[in-house]
Amino acid sequence: MSTPWLVVGLGNPGPTYAGNRHNLGHMVVDELARRTGSTLTAHRSRCQVAEARLGVLPGGAPGPRVVLARSGGYMNVSGGPVAALAGYLQVPPDRLVVVHDEIDLPFASIRLKVGGGEGGHNGLRSISASLGTREYLRVRIGVGRPPGRMDAADHVLRDFSSAERKDLPWLIDAAADAVEMIVGQGLLAAQQRFHAPS
Repeated sequence: MSTPWLVVGLGNPGPTYAGNRHNLGHMVVDELARRTGSTLTAHRSRCQVAEARLGVLPGGAPGPRVVLARSGGYMNVSGGPVAALAGYLQVPPDRLVVVHDEIDLPFASIRLKVGGGEGGHNGLRSISASLGTREYLRVRIGVGRPPGRMDAADHVLRDFSSAERKDLPWLIDAAADAVEMIVGQGLLAAQQRFHAPS
């Protein structure tokens, strides 16, 4: 059987953090689970996981096999659970897609890349350290810079504003589409669609 893709959404556990900007990755994985009719369950890696077929290939065949995962534990220590799950599944970095919030992008923008720096994102830093590489795929979802003199950590640990919440369903849906396109058609095709000027 071919190696599955591993799609990991980053966030913090529990209801206190559920609506935070920092939990966008969890929200996108929840949407992908909803689309595939799958249920996330506890795994020994400390992630919550579900196996599914994602999307539909040209001709109507089911899309690639994926393991959807919500990172276990707190954001700053995401690396241990993610590396444990990737090791258990024998998923190489080029089949790992990490979905996360990004303060260096305007709210509601989506950018896709492989490798590069972590931009101060502690979840990414933890994953890179635990994997021993930065060469995994990222779906970066813009949450914008903090207003005024607000600390970046305070910004990402707050819920979305009422104005942002109006666009949030669209944003989650678009990010889920981006994940589907990466695993079904490749990074370049997904970049050409999602990086095109609107």
